[in-house]
Amino acid sequence: MTLLTDAEIRNVNGIANEDQNKIIDFLQGAVYCWCKNRPDEWFALRDLMGGDNTYWKGTPLLAVYEKHSNSPDAFELAGKDAGWLLKKTVAQDLRIFETKVSELVRHYRWVR
Repeated sequence: MTLLTDAEIRNVNGIANEDQNKIIDFLQGAVYCWCKNRPDEWFALRDLMGGDNTYWKGTPLLAVYEKHSNSPDAFELAGKDAGWLLKKTVAQDLRIFETKVSELVRHYRWVR
């Protein structure tokens, strides 16, 4: 694990392993872009996949939303699952990250 603090890593059920692997690869690319362009700044899932990037159609993250699509809270539940997958992505990365919870959201920062 490459997180400086102990942090629970949860499995996300209901999404095929192949889809989860694609999601992790996709999120790792987003993390690499963030670290290249904003190396000393904290980030959370909402920074990478929120705002203008909330439209997940055509991305591996669509599987996370589809898992919850019958729920009235699909958007929130998909965000939570995607957050767990981001945490797993960061924990598996070769680089070291620090993590904290702020405003009820987990944030990460690359330790260079």
